[in-house]
Amino acid sequence: MSCIHLEAAALGLETAFTVDASRVTFGRGSLREVGARARSHGGSRVALFTDTRVRKLPIFETVSASLRAAGVDVVVFDEVRVEPTDASFETAIRFATDARADVYVSLGGGSVIDTCKAANLYATHPAELLAYVNAPVGLARPVPGPLRPHVACPTTSGTGSEVTGIAIFDLLALGAKTGIAHAALRPTEAVIDADCTQFLPREVVAASGFDVLCHALESFTARPFTARAAPASANARPLSQGRNPWSDVGCRAALALLGRFFLRAADSAADREAREQVMWAATLAGIAFGNAGVHVPHAMSYAVAGLVTEYVPPGYAAAEPMVPHGMAVVLNAPAVFRLTADTSPDRHLEAAALLGVDARGALPSDAGEILSVEIARLMRALHMPNGVSGVGYSEDDVDALVAGTLPQARLLANAPRELGPDELSLLFRSALTYW
Repeated sequence: MSCIHLEAAALGLETAFTVDASRVTFGRGSLREVGARARSHGGSRVALFTDTRVRKLPIFETVSASLRAAGVDVVVFDEVRVEPTDASFETAIRFATDARADVYVSLGGGSVIDTCKAANLYATHPAELLAYVNAPVGLARPVPGPLRPHVACPTTSGTGSEVTGIAIFDLLALGAKTGIAHAALRPTEAVIDADCTQFLPREVVAASGFDVLCHALESFTARPFTARAAPASANARPLSQGRNPWSDVGCRAALALLGRFFLRAADSAADREAREQVMWAATLAGIAFGNAGVHVPHAMSYAVAGLVTEYVPPGYAAAEPMVPHGMAVVLNAPAVFRLTADTSPDRHLEAAALLGVDARGALPSDAGEILSVEIARLMRALHMPNGVSGVGYSEDDVDALVAGTLPQARLLANAPRELGPDELSLLFRSALTYW
């Protein structure tokens, strides 16, 4: 046992970490395998979750045909809402309860996959919606047992939901996002086909790619797992364990891929190499943060997305105001990493270098500025709004944004430094504009 582990054990802190992941099939054309995958889990009745946009695309017929060829009965739910709410989760849960499927398949972005996770959970283990929701918003009741098999097929290159045990939604009464985090929610299998990305507009590739970027940066700079109190039992170890040697591998690889391919992938749907490599980066970062957890930019994003009143993003078929998840996260990121850099300047500098910044000769005191400037450069190159003011917020909204962030205890506890209302207020003011 290393010195750091001996010290942690003496202080009653964690000395081990757990690596969990879905079974991953990655490659072009792999959607044709979905039927066989579902059938291999003993499925004879499949609940296929998607949304109305994806249902009109050729990839939906690819999956449907694969399921039919496997000889399974398919019932389709296509009422998934972009940026799900508690109300839309309830609709999906009622469908799943009535459908009585023995296998779930999700085809879509993070909203579709998260909705399918929640429907599977509550149809398998019925309860009031807040029963399994993260504390302090919900009761954080442990999931009592395994769920039905779930084959997740992402169509965007960003959320990583296909390999995590997390489902996020807007709690309308709170005016902010919250979620459910439990290992049982992690899909059994992920089938990741980069052919799906040919249908994505530039704006969606950019926003979802920034989600990948922040997954990797936040996991890489999160509180180390050895700084967390040891769990009472092995089964009590949380999903957000803190950064660890396993998550570091995925974060480094994802950041290096984004440094090479992110701008290219957003610029052209015809750049097959770039879009495939960003989807691979999303997979790696998803597995990493599924075992390490993210922190402050994501915590702040839930308020940014939950309180929006006017902003309608280009490139999205949004019928009402919304801030896409990856956009809501990255709008906070430059401010956050400027603040957290002194907790691990070496990691912040390394992250910037992996993205392509020449950080040779930089001092530790330069780390926050260097990484923040690079994130802002990418934001400008990909036409992100100029901070949270770009999606309609002002100084007058800071108190409400802080109030919407404070309930995100799971994320704030994973931050590399303690943050209370005063620090969050400073961060939101710093995130109003960047250039």
